[in-house]
Amino acid sequence: MLQAIIKKGKVVAEEVPSPILSVGEVLISVSYSCISAGTELKSVGNSGENLLVRALKQPENLKKVIDLAKSQGISRAFSKVQQKVKYGTPTGYSNAGIVIAVGEGVTNIQVGDKVAAAGAGIANHAEYVVVPQNLVMKVPEGLDLKLASTVTLGGIAMQGVRRADLRLGEYCVVIGAGILGLLTVQFLRNSGVRTIVSDINPDRLQIAKELGADIVIDPTKDDLVKTVTDHTGGHGTDAVIFTAATASSEPLSQAFKACKKKGRVILVGVSGMEIKREDIYKKELDFKISTSYGPGRYDREYEDKGNDYPYAYVRWTENRNMTEYLHMLNEGKVSLDLLINKVYPIDQVEEAYASLQGPEKPIIVLLAYDNKIDAKPSSKVVVNENYSRKGALNVALVGAGSFATAMHLPNMEKMKDKYALYAVVNRTGHKGKSVATHFDAKYTTSEIADVLTDPEVDLVFITTQHKDHASLVLKSLMAGKHTFVEKPLATNQEDLDKIIAFYNDETIKNKPLLLTGFNRRFSKYAREIKQHTDKRVNPLYVSYRINAGHRPSDDAIHEHGGRVVGEVCHFIDLISYFTDASIVSVSVEKLSPKNDQIRGDDNVSIVLKYTDGSVGSLQYFAVGNKGYQKENLEVHFDSKTIIMDDFTKLTGYGVKVKELSSKTSEKGQYEELLYMHDSITKNEWAIDFESMVETTKATFLIQND
Repeated sequence: MLQAIIKKGKVVAEEVPSPILSVGEVLISVSYSCISAGTELKSVGNSGENLLVRALKQPENLKKVIDLAKSQGISRAFSKVQQKVKYGTPTGYSNAGIVIAVGEGVTNIQVGDKVAAAGAGIANHAEYVVVPQNLVMKVPEGLDLKLASTVTLGGIAMQGVRRADLRLGEYCVVIGAGILGLLTVQFLRNSGVRTIVSDINPDRLQIAKELGADIVIDPTKDDLVKTVTDHTGGHGTDAVIFTAATASSEPLSQAFKACKKKGRVILVGVSGMEIKREDIYKKELDFKISTSYGPGRYDREYEDKGNDYPYAYVRWTENRNMTEYLHMLNEGKVSLDLLINKVYPIDQVEEAYASLQGPEKPIIVLLAYDNKIDAKPSSKVVVNENYSRKGALNVALVGAGSFATAMHLPNMEKMKDKYALYAVVNRTGHKGKSVATHFDAKYTTSEIADVLTDPEVDLVFITTQHKDHASLVLKSLMAGKHTFVEKPLATNQEDLDKIIAFYNDETIKNKPLLLTGFNRRFSKYAREIKQHTDKRVNPLYVSYRINAGHRPSDDAIHEHGGRVVGEVCHFIDLISYFTDASIVSVSVEKLSPKNDQIRGDDNVSIVLKYTDGSVGSLQYFAVGNKGYQKENLEVHFDSKTIIMDDFTKLTGYGVKVKELSSKTSEKGQYEELLYMHDSITKNEWAIDFESMVETTKATFLIQND
C-alpha cells in the first residue's frame, strides 16, 4: 500500500506492507484523509533540520538518546537516531473510508460500514489503516466521506467549545481563523454564542464572517481589547478560545486582557507560555487546556483497550464528540464548502504538502485513495531484489521494536558469517520496511505466515510484545523453524503448557530448537563466575539485587504477568545457571504500598531453594534511586566471594578471578547469538528446555503469590 512518510523536509508516498488486525481493532480501506496544516507542516519542517537543531528544540528526545547511549553505547544510540532520520516517520491523524475487516471483540462495527477514524500514528495518510474501535466513528447515511475525513479536527474544535462551557447569548473571542478556529465559530453560532474572531489574514476573516462571526478583527490594524470591551458593553468577553499557533506570548496576553472578570481562556492551539500575573490576577481568570478530542484521549484503557466511559457520568467522550461532529456535518449545521480547497491523490502527496506552504495557504487539503471494499491489502514488500544468502542462517525478525533494532540486529551484523537478516515481520508497515531496508533484508511483511511458509527462513527471531510470545513461538515451532524468543517464554501457564505439549508430542519428528533470551548467563562475567562455582565443595549462597527503577502503576509493563514474569525471569535463570540444579521451593514477600504511587508486585523479595542445597536470595525493587547501579550480584561459597557490579566489573575475595571490566553493561546479548548459532549448527540446546520451563513456572508462582 502507499503511505505518506515525512522524510528530510519532504513528504513522500512510499510503498509499505499493509497493517494487520489485532483484538479490538478495525481495518479500514481509506477513501480520504485530511492534512492538518499546522501540526503536520511543523513536523515536516523539523524533519529537514540538522540533528543538533532538532535536539535543541526537543530536549526530551535528546535525553532519551543520552540514556540509550549510557546503557547501550554511543554507536548504537547514534545508529538508532540516524535510522529514524533516514527513513522518516508516518504522518496523519484523520481519515474516512470503508471497513473491510474487524478484530475480535468489536461488536458495534461491521464489514462494509462507512466510518471515520482518528488518532496520531494510527489514522495515518495511508491506503489502509488499523484503528482501535473507540477511535472509529460510524458515518451517517448520506454524508460524503470527503467531509467525514475531517473528523479529528472537528473533535478538537468541539472539545475546545465544551471546555469554554458557554451559555446562550454569552460572548466568545476566537483567536485564530484556521481550520480549528473556523469550525469553532460554527459550533458557537449553533449554540447561540456571540462571536468575535481575531486573525491577521483578511481572507480568513471574511470566511469567518460568512460562517457566522458577529465581528472580525485584524489585531495588526485594530485594538483587539478595546474592540471586545466596546462590543460587550465595557465588561469583556465571557471566554476566549485560542486556536492559533504562535511562539509569541503576546496574543495570549491579549486574550487575558479581553476577558471579563472571572472569565476564562481555553488553549486549543499553541502559544508562547510567558504569562503575566497582572493579566490574570485581578480578574481572577481561569486558564484551561483543551486536550485534543475530549475525555479518553491518552488513556490506554479507553483508546487501546476499548473500555468506554459510562454515558451517564461522561456524556461527551472523544468518540461521542466526533460522532456528534459527523451528525452536524450531515445536518448542514457545519459547512466545509469554504474550507476544503483541493483534493490530491495519495501519489501526489508531495505536491499536496507543498501547496500548504504556498502564498495562497489553503485551509483544508485532502488526500484521496482509490480503494474498494473488496480490495485485498498486500502484506509483503520486497526491499532487496538482489538478496543472496550472506550468512549461515537466514533470520526472520518478528517485531521490529527498539531493543531488537538497537541491540540484536547490530550484533548480527558483526557476525555476518553466521547470520543474515532475511525478512522483517511487523504489524506496522513503515517500521518494518525501515528496518528491513536499513539492515539489507530481502523483504518485509505484516503477516507472519509469509516467513513461516518460506523455506529460506532458518531462524525465527521473536521480539514482539510479551503477550504474543507464546502463540508466536508455537506457530514457529509447528512450522519447523528454529526459534529465538525474547523473555518471557510465556505469560501464563496455559500458553506454556501448549509449548510443553509440542515437545512432548512423539508424533512430531525432528523438532526445531528453542532459545529464550536469558542472555545474562552468556555474558563474560557469568561465564567467569561459573568456572569457579563449578569447582565448589558445598552449595552456593547467591544474593542478587536489582534496582529496577520506578514505572507508573498504569504503565503497560505491568500487564500480562508484569515485571516479575517479564523481567525477574532473567535473574532466576542466572542463579539457576550457577547452581546447575533444580528449584525445589520458592518463597516470596512483597511490599505492601500505602497508596497507588507504587506497586507491590514489582517490589519483591524472593528466596529460591535448590536440590543441591543452594539458596538464591533475589531482591527486585522499584522504589530505589535511579542514580544507584541497577544490578549487583554476590556469589558466596567455600569461604570465597565473587562480586559482579552491574555487568561492568568483577571482583573476587578469597578467589582469583579474571580481571574483567567494561564501560557499559555487557549483559551477554552478543555472546548469546554466538551460543545460539552453535546450538543450531550442532543441534544442541543452548539452554535446556526443562530449565527454561522451570524458570518460567517460577515467575508464575511469584506473580500469583
